Parts: sequence; structure tokens; C-alpha cells
Amino acid sequence: MIPKIPELTHIDSGNFFLIAGPCVVESKEMTFRIAQEVAGICDKLKIPFIFKASYKKANRSKLDSFTGIGDHKALEILSSVKEKLKIPVVTDIHTAEEAILAAKHVEVLQIPAFLARQTELLIAAGNTGKVINIKKGQFMAPGAMRLAAEKVRSTGNERVMLTERGTMFGYQDLIVDYRGIPEMRATGYPVILDVTHSLQQPNQEAGVTGGRPDMIETIAKAGIAVGVDGIFLETHPDPASARSDGANMIHLDLLEKLLTGLVKLRSAVNSL
Repeated sequence: MIPKIPELTHIDSGNFFLIAGPCVVESKEMTFRIAQEVAGICDKLKIPFIFKASYKKANRSKLDSFTGIGDHKALEILSSVKEKLKIPVVTDIHTAEEAILAAKHVEVLQIPAFLARQTELLIAAGNTGKVINIKKGQFMAPGAMRLAAEKVRSTGNERVMLTERGTMFGYQDLIVDYRGIPEMRATGYPVILDVTHSLQQPNQEAGVTGGRPDMIETIAKAGIAVGVDGIFLETHPDPASARSDGANMIHLDLLEKLLTGLVKLRSAVNSL
């Protein structure tokens, strides 16, 4: 049973919900283009939608990698998406100070996988009263996510979601252990499958993360089959030119076809 989250009551819809958008805010025009197109698809397919874009990227392989257009400028763009399109927005945070800053602009704060055990960050996020989406560390067992959630709950904030995003498999690959989905759902929190980040191929010598976008449909269908509450996807109209994580994104033009199939699959699973 998905707990009621007042700010996001739409996720308790019987369908899966979608968290999607570009990896990072690149410009106002691009952010709105993606948000509007995905929102339109989700309205058509009756998929509850949360728009995602990082206002900054603090974890990059190379020193000269793109990190953002400026914190305040990017957060103002996310505020505009929320207000003008009337959709909830999620963004990453990396420090306790960022939790306070970002909470003024979005409904959901996301804890990156590498920071899933950072006690000070989790408590600061919880203290904002916002919905907190904690990504499972690539190095963590599914059951250990209960402890991360408890850090947020210690603040009195029960609005927690957990996200599977793959487990390190050697130095340059990730795998999804689908046993972890029901294990994390047993905690009582909504569980999301981050499809595109699970298909990353990190730690490349060139300093640019690779990916397997050809496997997006396979990973997503498997997640729906085992009962995830939400699907997370990063998308862009031109992944090759995306400023971050383009190698594992789904092309925006392909998103509706994928989601249409996932809705049919969820309906079939619900009827079992």
C-alpha cells in the first residue's frame, strides 16, 4: 500500500507514476519544452507525472564537465515550471544548505545515490517537510534503505520514497537485482525504478559516462512486471547534445511509445 503523501496524492492512482525530464537544467527554453511534451503525453495516458531536472550537477567525472547555469537561475526556472504548468517538480540536493535553498522552489528533494548514507543531508532534507526521494546507493543492499528512510523519519517527516538505480557490477557497469524491488516495497514506502541511470556505464577512462539506451524498454518492462510504484526516466530531444548523461537517456520522440506499452503492461499485471 502506497502511503498517502499529501503533496503528491496523485501517485496513489492505480497506475505507475512517472518521474522524468532532462538530467540538468540547460536553459529555460529546453526545460519548458521537455516538461510540456512529457506532461502532454502523461495527460493522454493518464500517468501521474513529476518533472525532474537537477538545478546543478555536483558529481561529475571530469573537472571541466558542465555543472549548471547557476543555482538561483536554474531554481527559478524550476519554480516557473511548477507554477505555469501546474506539475510537481523534483531536483537533486547535495548538502544541508542546498536542502534549505531548493525546498523553496520544488515539492520533492532527491538524495543522489552516492549520498544515500549522509546522515546530515538526510536530516536536513527531512526538516524541510518536503517529499524526500532517496536513491539507493550503488553500493547498498536494498534492505539497508530502510535505515536511510529512518533518518528522514527521525525529523517527523513521513514523506519518503525510495529509488532503485542499479548496483555496481565491476568497475564500469551496473545491474538491476529485481529482488530488491519487493524488498524495498516491504518497508511501506513507494519504490521507483530509475531506468536510465541503471543503464549507465560509469568510470570510463575518457571521463564521460557511457550507457545502454537500447535496454531502456527491457529494464522498464521488468520493473513494471515486479510491481514498482514509479518509473524514473531521463529524456531529451537530442540526447547526443545533452549537457549531462546523454549516453543513457531516451529520445523524447520515443517516450510516448514506451509509456503506452508500460501502461498496457501495468494493466495486465494489475489484473493478475
